[in-house]
Amino acid sequence: MRQSEGRGVPVWALPGELAAVDGRTSSGRTVRDWLVDTVLFLFAVALWLNESRSLTTGSADPAYVAAVPDWMLAMDPWVGGLACLSLWWRRRYPLAIAIAMVPVLAVSGAAMGAVLVMIFTVAIHRGWLPAVAVTAPQLVQGLGFALTYQPPGLSLGVYVGWVVGMFGLPLAWGLVVRFRRQVLLGLRREARQERQEQQLRLARARQSERERIAREMHDVLAHRISLLSVHAGALAYRSERAQAGAAQPLSGAEVAEAVRVIRENAHQALTELGEVLTVLRGTEPAATERAEPPPSLGDVAELVAEARAAGQPVTLQLDPSLVTGSLRPQEQRTIYRVVQEGLTNARKHAPAAPVAVRVGGSPGAEVAVAVSNPVPAGRTAEIPGTGAGLAGLSERVALDGGTLEHGAMGGIFQLSARLPWHGGRDEPADQGVAGR
Repeated sequence: MRQSEGRGVPVWALPGELAAVDGRTSSGRTVRDWLVDTVLFLFAVALWLNESRSLTTGSADPAYVAAVPDWMLAMDPWVGGLACLSLWWRRRYPLAIAIAMVPVLAVSGAAMGAVLVMIFTVAIHRGWLPAVAVTAPQLVQGLGFALTYQPPGLSLGVYVGWVVGMFGLPLAWGLVVRFRRQVLLGLRREARQERQEQQLRLARARQSERERIAREMHDVLAHRISLLSVHAGALAYRSERAQAGAAQPLSGAEVAEAVRVIRENAHQALTELGEVLTVLRGTEPAATERAEPPPSLGDVAELVAEARAAGQPVTLQLDPSLVTGSLRPQEQRTIYRVVQEGLTNARKHAPAAPVAVRVGGSPGAEVAVAVSNPVPAGRTAEIPGTGAGLAGLSERVALDGGTLEHGAMGGIFQLSARLPWHGGRDEPADQGVAGR
Protein backbone atom coordinates (compact mmCIF):
# COMPACT_ATOMS: atom_id res chain seq x y z
CA MET A 1 0.00 0.00 0.00
CA ARG A 2 1.34 3.43 -0.92
CA GLN A 3 2.30 5.83 1.81
CA SER A 4 2.62 9.57 1.96
CA GLU A 5 6.14 10.65 1.20
CA GLY A 6 8.34 11.39 4.15
CA ARG A 7 5.69 10.64 6.78
CA GLY A 8 4.98 6.92 6.55
CA VAL A 9 1.21 7.49 6.78
CA PRO A 10 -0.87 5.16 4.58
CA VAL A 11 -2.86 7.01 1.94
CA TRP A 12 -6.10 5.44 3.12
CA ALA A 13 -5.58 7.02 6.56
CA LEU A 14 -5.35 10.57 5.16
CA PRO A 15 -8.24 12.97 4.60
CA GLY A 16 -9.10 13.40 0.95
CA GLU A 17 -7.75 16.97 0.85
CA LEU A 18 -4.31 15.90 2.11
CA ALA A 19 -4.12 12.86 -0.14
CA ALA A 20 -5.06 14.99 -3.17
CA VAL A 21 -2.18 17.39 -2.53
CA ASP A 22 0.30 14.53 -2.85
CA GLY A 23 -1.30 13.58 -6.17
CA ARG A 24 -2.07 10.00 -5.10
CA THR A 25 -5.85 10.23 -5.13
CA SER A 26 -8.60 12.22 -6.77
CA SER A 27 -10.81 14.70 -4.92
CA GLY A 28 -13.06 11.78 -3.85
CA ARG A 29 -13.19 10.24 -0.40
CA THR A 30 -10.45 8.07 1.03
CA VAL A 31 -11.04 5.07 3.27
CA ARG A 32 -10.58 7.33 6.27
CA ASP A 33 -13.27 9.69 4.97
CA TRP A 34 -15.72 6.82 4.61
CA LEU A 35 -14.95 5.63 8.14
CA VAL A 36 -15.50 9.13 9.55
CA ASP A 37 -18.73 9.52 7.59
CA THR A 38 -19.96 6.18 8.91
CA VAL A 39 -19.13 7.00 12.53
CA LEU A 40 -20.85 10.40 12.35
CA PHE A 41 -23.86 8.87 10.62
CA LEU A 42 -24.14 6.20 13.33
CA PHE A 43 -23.84 8.90 16.01
CA ALA A 44 -26.75 10.84 14.48
CA VAL A 45 -28.79 7.64 14.05
CA ALA A 46 -28.17 6.66 17.67
CA LEU A 47 -29.60 10.00 18.91
CA TRP A 48 -32.48 9.66 16.43
CA LEU A 49 -33.32 6.14 17.65
CA ASN A 50 -33.16 7.19 21.29
CA GLU A 51 -35.49 10.14 20.75
CA SER A 52 -37.86 8.23 18.47
CA ARG A 53 -38.10 5.31 20.90
CA SER A 54 -38.99 7.58 23.78
CA LEU A 55 -41.78 9.18 21.73
CA THR A 56 -43.22 5.95 20.32
CA THR A 57 -43.09 3.99 23.60
CA GLY A 58 -44.48 6.82 25.71
CA SER A 59 -41.38 7.01 27.92
CA ALA A 60 -40.74 10.67 27.13
CA ASP A 61 -40.98 13.24 29.91
CA PRO A 62 -44.65 14.29 30.21
CA ALA A 63 -43.59 17.92 30.59
CA TYR A 64 -41.77 17.69 27.25
CA VAL A 65 -44.77 16.08 25.56
CA ALA A 66 -47.02 18.79 26.96
CA ALA A 67 -44.69 21.54 25.71
CA VAL A 68 -44.65 20.23 22.12
CA PRO A 69 -47.69 20.22 19.78
CA ASP A 70 -49.05 16.85 18.75
CA TRP A 71 -48.34 17.37 15.06
CA MET A 72 -44.68 17.99 15.86
CA LEU A 73 -44.52 14.83 17.93
CA ALA A 74 -45.96 12.88 14.99
CA MET A 75 -43.50 14.36 12.49
CA ASP A 76 -40.48 14.24 14.76
CA PRO A 77 -39.18 10.69 13.95
CA TRP A 78 -39.79 11.01 10.21
CA VAL A 79 -38.11 14.39 9.86
CA GLY A 80 -35.21 13.23 12.03
CA GLY A 81 -34.72 10.13 9.87
CA LEU A 82 -34.55 12.21 6.70
CA ALA A 83 -32.06 14.54 8.39
CA CYS A 84 -29.83 11.54 9.19
CA LEU A 85 -30.00 10.29 5.61
CA SER A 86 -28.95 13.70 4.28
CA LEU A 87 -25.61 13.34 6.07
CA TRP A 88 -24.30 11.17 3.22
CA TRP A 89 -24.25 14.32 1.07
CA ARG A 90 -22.76 16.54 3.75
CA ARG A 91 -19.34 16.80 2.04
CA ARG A 92 -20.81 17.82 -1.32
CA TYR A 93 -23.39 20.33 -0.02
CA PRO A 94 -22.32 21.22 3.53
CA LEU A 95 -23.69 24.76 3.69
CA ALA A 96 -27.01 23.98 1.98
CA ILE A 97 -27.73 21.02 4.26
CA ALA A 98 -26.68 22.97 7.35
CA ILE A 99 -29.09 25.80 6.46
CA ALA A 100 -31.87 23.27 5.85
CA MET A 101 -31.23 21.91 9.36
CA VAL A 102 -32.48 25.16 10.92
CA PRO A 103 -36.21 24.54 10.20
CA VAL A 104 -35.63 20.79 10.69
CA LEU A 105 -34.54 21.26 14.30
CA ALA A 106 -37.53 23.54 14.86
CA VAL A 107 -39.90 20.57 14.33
CA SER A 108 -37.75 17.54 15.21
CA GLY A 109 -35.73 16.98 18.35
CA ALA A 110 -34.67 13.58 16.89
CA ALA A 111 -32.62 15.47 14.29
CA MET A 112 -30.30 16.87 16.98
CA GLY A 113 -27.48 14.44 16.06
CA ALA A 114 -27.66 15.40 12.39
CA VAL A 115 -27.67 19.11 13.32
CA LEU A 116 -24.52 18.73 15.43
CA VAL A 117 -22.79 16.78 12.66
CA MET A 118 -23.58 19.51 10.12
CA ILE A 119 -22.25 22.25 12.41
CA PHE A 120 -19.03 20.24 12.70
CA THR A 121 -18.92 19.72 8.92
CA VAL A 122 -19.40 23.38 8.01
CA ALA A 123 -16.73 24.41 10.52
CA ILE A 124 -14.22 22.07 8.82
CA HIS A 125 -15.03 22.71 5.17
CA ARG A 126 -16.29 26.31 5.09
CA GLY A 127 -14.48 28.15 7.89
CA TRP A 128 -15.51 30.04 11.00
CA LEU A 129 -17.83 32.65 9.48
CA PRO A 130 -20.28 30.27 7.73
CA ALA A 131 -20.07 27.91 10.72
CA VAL A 132 -21.03 30.65 13.18
CA ALA A 133 -23.76 31.81 10.80
CA VAL A 134 -25.45 28.38 10.79
CA THR A 135 -24.81 27.72 14.49
CA ALA A 136 -26.30 30.99 15.74
CA PRO A 137 -29.96 30.30 14.72
CA GLN A 138 -29.72 26.76 16.08
CA LEU A 139 -28.42 28.12 19.37
CA VAL A 140 -31.22 30.68 19.50
CA GLN A 141 -33.79 27.91 18.95
CA GLY A 142 -32.17 25.81 21.65
CA LEU A 143 -32.14 28.63 24.18
CA GLY A 144 -35.75 29.52 23.33
CA PHE A 145 -36.81 25.92 23.95
CA ALA A 146 -34.85 25.94 27.23
CA LEU A 147 -37.08 28.76 28.45
CA THR A 148 -40.16 26.70 27.51
CA TYR A 149 -39.08 23.29 28.75
CA GLN A 150 -36.71 22.64 31.63
CA PRO A 151 -35.71 19.00 32.34
CA PRO A 152 -36.36 17.88 35.91
CA GLY A 153 -33.40 18.08 38.27
CA LEU A 154 -31.59 20.84 36.29
CA SER A 155 -31.56 24.50 37.11
CA LEU A 156 -32.12 26.99 34.32
CA GLY A 157 -28.51 28.17 34.40
CA VAL A 158 -27.13 24.65 34.14
CA TYR A 159 -29.53 23.79 31.31
CA VAL A 160 -28.63 26.94 29.37
CA GLY A 161 -24.95 26.15 29.79
CA TRP A 162 -25.54 22.61 28.58
CA VAL A 163 -27.37 23.91 25.48
CA VAL A 164 -24.58 26.39 24.72
CA GLY A 165 -21.95 23.67 25.15
CA MET A 166 -23.91 21.21 23.01
CA PHE A 167 -23.80 23.58 20.01
CA GLY A 168 -20.44 25.17 20.82
CA LEU A 169 -18.46 21.92 21.14
CA PRO A 170 -18.87 20.72 17.51
CA LEU A 171 -18.27 24.27 16.31
CA ALA A 172 -15.01 24.61 18.24
CA TRP A 173 -13.91 21.08 17.42
CA GLY A 174 -14.54 21.58 13.72
CA LEU A 175 -12.59 24.85 13.68
CA VAL A 176 -9.64 23.20 15.42
CA VAL A 177 -9.67 20.36 12.91
CA ARG A 178 -9.85 22.86 10.04
CA PHE A 179 -6.94 24.89 11.40
CA ARG A 180 -4.78 21.80 11.83
CA ARG A 181 -5.71 20.56 8.37
CA GLN A 182 -4.89 23.92 6.79
CA VAL A 183 -1.48 23.86 8.44
CA LEU A 184 -0.83 20.35 7.12
CA LEU A 185 -2.06 21.34 3.67
CA GLY A 186 0.32 24.29 3.63
CA LEU A 187 3.24 22.12 4.72
CA ARG A 188 2.44 19.49 2.13
CA ARG A 189 2.11 22.05 -0.65
CA GLU A 190 5.46 23.54 0.33
CA ALA A 191 7.01 20.08 0.45
CA ARG A 192 5.53 19.24 -2.94
CA GLN A 193 6.78 22.50 -4.43
CA GLU A 194 10.21 21.88 -2.92
CA ARG A 195 10.27 18.39 -4.46
CA GLN A 196 9.32 19.81 -7.85
CA GLU A 197 12.00 22.51 -7.58
CA GLN A 198 14.52 19.90 -6.51
CA GLN A 199 13.63 17.75 -9.50
CA LEU A 200 14.01 20.80 -11.74
CA ARG A 201 17.41 21.57 -10.20
CA LEU A 202 18.47 17.96 -10.72
CA ALA A 203 17.29 18.06 -14.33
CA ARG A 204 19.27 21.25 -14.93
CA ALA A 205 22.31 19.77 -13.23
CA ARG A 206 22.06 16.63 -15.37
CA GLN A 207 21.72 18.74 -18.52
CA SER A 208 24.72 20.84 -17.52
CA GLU A 209 26.73 17.68 -16.85
CA ARG A 210 25.71 16.21 -20.22
CA GLU A 211 26.85 19.40 -21.94
CA ARG A 212 30.15 19.33 -20.03
CA ILE A 213 30.73 15.70 -20.96
CA ALA A 214 29.85 16.46 -24.59
CA ARG A 215 32.41 19.28 -24.60
CA GLU A 216 35.08 17.04 -23.12
CA MET A 217 34.33 14.19 -25.52
CA HIS A 218 34.53 16.52 -28.50
CA ASP A 219 37.70 18.25 -27.33
CA VAL A 220 39.45 14.96 -26.58
CA LEU A 221 38.20 12.59 -29.27
CA ALA A 222 38.00 15.05 -32.18
CA HIS A 223 41.69 15.89 -31.73
CA ARG A 224 42.83 12.27 -31.43
CA ILE A 225 40.66 10.94 -34.23
CA SER A 226 41.69 13.74 -36.57
CA LEU A 227 45.33 12.76 -35.95
CA LEU A 228 44.43 9.14 -36.71
CA SER A 229 42.74 10.23 -39.94
CA VAL A 230 45.74 12.27 -41.03
CA HIS A 231 48.25 9.48 -40.38
CA ALA A 232 46.04 6.81 -41.92
CA GLY A 233 45.37 9.06 -44.93
CA ALA A 234 49.07 9.70 -45.45
CA LEU A 235 49.82 5.99 -45.24
CA ALA A 236 47.05 5.18 -47.74
CA TYR A 237 48.22 7.95 -50.11
CA ARG A 238 51.85 6.78 -50.09
CA SER A 239 50.75 3.19 -50.67
CA GLU A 240 48.51 4.14 -53.60
CA ARG A 241 51.31 6.21 -55.16
CA ALA A 242 53.73 3.34 -54.78
CA GLN A 243 51.31 0.89 -56.40
CA ALA A 244 50.82 3.30 -59.29
CA GLY A 245 54.60 3.49 -59.77
CA ALA A 246 54.66 7.21 -59.04
CA ALA A 247 56.66 6.91 -55.82
CA GLN A 248 59.06 4.63 -54.02
CA PRO A 249 57.43 1.88 -51.96
CA LEU A 250 57.28 2.48 -48.25
CA SER A 251 60.11 0.98 -46.29
CA GLY A 252 59.48 -1.31 -43.38
CA ALA A 253 60.68 1.37 -40.95
CA GLU A 254 58.28 3.95 -42.40
CA VAL A 255 55.33 1.57 -42.19
CA ALA A 256 56.27 0.59 -38.65
CA GLU A 257 56.54 4.24 -37.59
CA ALA A 258 53.19 5.14 -39.13
CA VAL A 259 51.51 2.14 -37.51
CA ARG A 260 53.10 3.02 -34.16
CA VAL A 261 51.77 6.59 -34.29
CA ILE A 262 48.30 5.35 -35.26
CA ARG A 263 48.32 2.77 -32.49
CA GLU A 264 49.44 5.28 -29.86
CA ASN A 265 46.79 7.77 -30.84
CA ALA A 266 44.10 5.08 -30.92
CA HIS A 267 45.20 3.86 -27.49
CA GLN A 268 45.17 7.42 -26.15
CA ALA A 269 41.71 8.03 -27.62
CA LEU A 270 40.34 4.88 -25.98
CA THR A 271 41.92 5.83 -22.65
CA GLU A 272 40.41 9.29 -22.71
CA LEU A 273 37.04 7.92 -23.83
CA GLY A 274 37.16 5.52 -20.86
CA GLU A 275 37.66 8.47 -18.52
CA VAL A 276 34.62 10.20 -20.01
CA LEU A 277 32.49 7.07 -19.66
CA THR A 278 33.68 6.60 -16.07
CA VAL A 279 32.30 10.02 -15.16
CA LEU A 280 29.15 9.35 -17.19
CA ARG A 281 28.50 6.19 -15.17
CA GLY A 282 29.13 8.06 -11.91
CA THR A 283 31.93 5.71 -10.78
CA GLU A 284 35.39 6.49 -9.48
CA PRO A 285 38.41 4.98 -11.24
CA ALA A 286 40.46 2.48 -9.28
CA ALA A 287 43.56 3.66 -7.48
CA THR A 288 45.74 1.91 -10.06
CA GLU A 289 43.75 3.46 -12.92
CA ARG A 290 43.65 7.02 -11.69
CA ALA A 291 43.22 9.55 -14.52
CA GLU A 292 46.10 11.64 -15.74
CA PRO A 293 46.49 15.18 -14.41
CA PRO A 294 44.71 17.93 -16.31
CA PRO A 295 46.49 19.51 -19.26
CA SER A 296 48.36 22.72 -18.58
CA LEU A 297 50.27 25.35 -20.53
CA GLY A 298 53.33 23.14 -20.34
CA ASP A 299 51.48 20.58 -22.49
CA VAL A 300 50.81 23.03 -25.34
CA ALA A 301 54.25 22.38 -26.79
CA GLU A 302 53.58 18.62 -26.79
CA LEU A 303 50.23 19.27 -28.49
CA VAL A 304 51.99 21.25 -31.22
CA ALA A 305 54.62 18.52 -31.56
CA GLU A 306 51.90 15.93 -32.18
CA ALA A 307 50.41 18.13 -34.90
CA ARG A 308 53.83 18.55 -36.54
CA ALA A 309 54.38 14.80 -36.42
CA ALA A 310 51.12 14.39 -38.33
CA GLY A 311 52.48 16.65 -41.07
CA GLN A 312 50.76 19.83 -39.99
CA PRO A 313 53.06 22.89 -40.28
CA VAL A 314 52.64 24.71 -36.96
CA THR A 315 54.55 27.59 -35.40
CA LEU A 316 54.23 28.31 -31.70
CA GLN A 317 54.76 31.56 -29.82
CA LEU A 318 54.29 30.92 -26.10
CA ASP A 319 55.17 33.53 -23.54
CA PRO A 320 57.46 31.73 -21.03
CA SER A 321 56.14 33.90 -18.21
CA LEU A 322 52.75 32.26 -18.60
CA VAL A 323 54.13 28.79 -17.95
CA THR A 324 55.94 29.90 -14.81
CA GLY A 325 53.26 32.41 -13.85
CA SER A 326 50.32 32.17 -11.47
CA LEU A 327 47.55 31.06 -13.82
CA ARG A 328 45.08 28.72 -12.18
CA PRO A 329 44.80 25.12 -13.46
CA GLN A 330 41.30 25.86 -14.77
CA GLU A 331 42.58 28.73 -16.93
CA GLN A 332 45.53 26.70 -18.18
CA ARG A 333 43.21 23.86 -19.16
CA THR A 334 40.94 26.27 -21.08
CA ILE A 335 43.94 27.74 -22.97
CA TYR A 336 45.04 24.20 -23.85
CA ARG A 337 41.54 23.38 -25.16
CA VAL A 338 41.47 26.55 -27.31
CA VAL A 339 44.76 25.61 -28.97
CA GLN A 340 43.61 22.01 -29.35
CA GLU A 341 40.35 23.03 -31.03
CA GLY A 342 42.17 25.45 -33.33
CA LEU A 343 44.63 22.79 -34.47
CA THR A 344 41.84 20.25 -34.95
CA ASN A 345 39.77 22.65 -37.07
CA ALA A 346 42.78 23.60 -39.18
CA ARG A 347 43.57 19.91 -39.70
CA LYS A 348 39.98 19.29 -40.86
CA HIS A 349 39.40 22.29 -43.09
CA ALA A 350 42.94 23.31 -44.17
CA PRO A 351 45.11 20.20 -43.86
CA ALA A 352 48.10 21.60 -45.77
CA ALA A 353 47.93 25.20 -44.56
CA PRO A 354 50.48 26.55 -42.06
CA VAL A 355 49.08 27.26 -38.60
CA ALA A 356 50.28 29.95 -36.21
CA VAL A 357 49.65 29.57 -32.48
CA ARG A 358 50.23 32.57 -30.21
CA VAL A 359 49.72 32.57 -26.45
CA GLY A 360 50.60 35.69 -24.48
CA GLY A 361 49.31 37.90 -21.74
CA SER A 362 49.84 40.43 -19.01
CA PRO A 363 50.02 39.19 -15.42
CA GLY A 364 47.01 40.34 -13.46
CA ALA A 365 45.22 41.52 -16.63
CA GLU A 366 44.32 38.96 -19.28
CA VAL A 367 45.61 36.09 -21.40
CA ALA A 368 45.22 36.16 -25.20
CA VAL A 369 45.20 32.99 -27.30
CA ALA A 370 45.07 32.99 -31.09
CA VAL A 371 45.22 30.15 -33.64
CA SER A 372 45.22 31.27 -37.29
CA ASN A 373 45.67 29.67 -40.70
CA PRO A 374 45.08 30.66 -44.32
CA VAL A 375 41.72 29.70 -45.79
CA PRO A 376 42.23 27.32 -48.76
CA ALA A 377 40.36 28.34 -51.88
CA GLY A 378 37.66 25.90 -52.93
CA ARG A 379 38.54 23.31 -50.30
CA THR A 380 36.07 21.46 -48.11
CA ALA A 381 36.63 19.52 -44.95
CA GLU A 382 38.33 16.17 -45.58
CA ILE A 383 37.60 15.03 -42.02
CA PRO A 384 33.91 15.16 -41.02
CA GLY A 385 32.88 16.98 -37.87
CA THR A 386 29.81 17.63 -35.76
CA GLY A 387 30.03 21.41 -35.88
CA ALA A 388 29.62 21.56 -32.09
CA GLY A 389 33.26 22.14 -31.19
CA LEU A 390 33.25 25.93 -31.34
CA ALA A 391 29.92 26.12 -29.52
CA GLY A 392 31.21 23.95 -26.69
CA LEU A 393 34.48 25.87 -26.59
CA SER A 394 32.59 29.16 -26.38
CA GLU A 395 30.67 27.83 -23.36
CA ARG A 396 33.91 26.68 -21.73
CA VAL A 397 35.57 30.07 -22.20
CA ALA A 398 32.47 31.90 -20.94
CA LEU A 399 32.50 29.80 -17.75
CA ASP A 400 35.97 31.20 -17.06
CA GLY A 401 34.77 34.76 -17.63
CA GLY A 402 36.39 35.11 -21.06
CA THR A 403 35.31 35.70 -24.64
CA LEU A 404 35.79 33.66 -27.81
CA GLU A 405 35.84 34.97 -31.37
CA HIS A 406 36.32 33.17 -34.66
CA GLY A 407 35.98 33.97 -38.33
CA ALA A 408 37.78 34.60 -41.60
CA MET A 409 39.13 38.00 -42.61
CA GLY A 410 41.51 38.79 -45.43
CA GLY A 411 41.90 35.12 -46.32
CA ILE A 412 42.95 34.19 -42.78
CA PHE A 413 40.76 32.21 -40.40
CA GLN A 414 41.46 33.01 -36.78
CA LEU A 415 40.23 31.52 -33.53
CA SER A 416 40.99 33.82 -30.61
CA ALA A 417 40.13 33.84 -26.93
CA ARG A 418 40.67 36.30 -24.12
CA LEU A 419 40.63 35.16 -20.52
CA PRO A 420 41.00 37.16 -17.31
CA TRP A 421 44.22 36.43 -15.45
CA HIS A 422 43.28 35.21 -12.00
CA GLY A 423 46.34 34.97 -9.82
CA GLY A 424 47.12 32.15 -7.44
CA ARG A 425 47.42 28.40 -7.66
CA ASP A 426 45.01 27.67 -4.85
CA GLU A 427 42.52 25.83 -7.08
CA PRO A 428 43.11 22.06 -7.09
CA ALA A 429 43.49 20.38 -10.42
CA ASP A 430 40.40 18.52 -11.60
CA GLN A 431 40.57 14.79 -12.26
CA GLY A 432 38.77 12.50 -14.63
CA VAL A 433 36.96 14.04 -17.56
CA ALA A 434 37.48 17.57 -16.33
CA GLY A 435 41.20 17.05 -16.68
CA ARG A 436 41.11 15.72 -20.16
